[in-house]
Amino acid sequence: MPRVAVRNLSRRSLVLTALLVVGLGLPTIVYLLMLPPARGLANGLAVHSQLALADIPFNGTQAYEYLEQICALGPRVSGSTGMQAQQRLLVEHFQKCGGQTRFQEFRVRHPQNGTSVPMANLIVSWHPERKERILLGAHYDTRPFPDRDRTNPRGPFLGANDGASGVALLMELAHAMPDLKGKLGVDFVLFDGEELVFKDGDIYFLGSDYFAQDYVNHPPGYRYRWGVVLDMVADADLQIYQERYSAGWKDTKPLVAAIWETAKRLGVREFIPQKNWEIQDDHLRLHNVGKIPTCDIIDFDYPAWHTTQDLAEKCSALSLAKVGWVIQVWLQGAAAK
Repeated sequence: MPRVAVRNLSRRSLVLTALLVVGLGLPTIVYLLMLPPARGLANGLAVHSQLALADIPFNGTQAYEYLEQICALGPRVSGSTGMQAQQRLLVEHFQKCGGQTRFQEFRVRHPQNGTSVPMANLIVSWHPERKERILLGAHYDTRPFPDRDRTNPRGPFLGANDGASGVALLMELAHAMPDLKGKLGVDFVLFDGEELVFKDGDIYFLGSDYFAQDYVNHPPGYRYRWGVVLDMVADADLQIYQERYSAGWKDTKPLVAAIWETAKRLGVREFIPQKNWEIQDDHLRLHNVGKIPTCDIIDFDYPAWHTTQDLAEKCSALSLAKVGWVIQVWLQGAAAK
C-alpha cells in the first residue's frame, strides 16, 4: 500500500514550523511528515472495545488462519509464482463457498526492465442475477520490496497486513454470502498491481484503474450502488478513522456514516468517527474513474508498514473479527434495502 497520506493542515503547519526552527532540512521534514504518527496522537487517544472473539459472530480465528495461509506462499508480487499460487488458492476457496469466479486479465509494462507483466483482477460474484450490486475490494499483490525498512529495504516483503488482511477477511466472509438476503448482489474484487512500484514515479493502482475504465467503457448489465475497499484491517492495535476522501465526497458520505454507525451499534469502538488520513488507494480509481461511490476502510497507523516486519504475528484474529463483523452486518442491512 503506497499512499501519500496527509494530516489536517493545522497539525502539519505546527510540525513544519517546529522542524524549521531547529534547523532540519526540507528532505528530513518531508520524510518525517510521511511517517505514520505515534499511537494515540491523532485526533485524540485511541479507543478500544472490550469485545472478545467469543462475543463476535464473525470467525476471526479462521480469517487469521487464512491470512497465515496466504503469507506462507511468500511474496505475491504481480506476475510472480507467488501470485499465481495465491490465485489458485483463492479460486478453489471461493468456488467451494459457492462463488462464481473469473479473472479480468491485462498486461502492463514492467517499470524496471520494460517486459510485459501479466496481471489479473480476480472477481467473485455472489447472486449474479441481482442487477444492483455492492463491490467489496482489496488488493492482493504485495510490494516488491520493503522500501521503508531501515535495515533491509531490499529484503523479503510478506505483506501480512498490507496485502493479505483484506483478502483473508473476504475469504471468511465468503461463507455467509450464499445466504445473503435482499435485492443487492455482491462482487468481491481482488485488485492486482496496486503497488508494482520500485521507485518514485512508478504507477500505482493498475488493477483498480483497469477495472474502473472497463466498467465505464464496457458497461455491464448491472450497476454498483456502493463500493468498499478493505486495506490493512488486521493490525493488532486497531484504529480505523474515517479516510478524508471517503468522508468528504458527497456521494460517499452516507456510506461512511452507515458503516461507522453500524460499528457504534455493535460496540466496535475501534471505528473512530473522526476524519484522519487522506489516503491514495484503490477507492480513488473506483470513485473518480468508475463513478462508483466507494470508501476506504484502512488503519494507516501501522508501524510495520512497508517493512520486513509486516508479518502475521503483527496481525490479530480479534481485529479481523471486529472489522469483518461490522462489514457483514452493514452488508446485510444494505442488501435488504
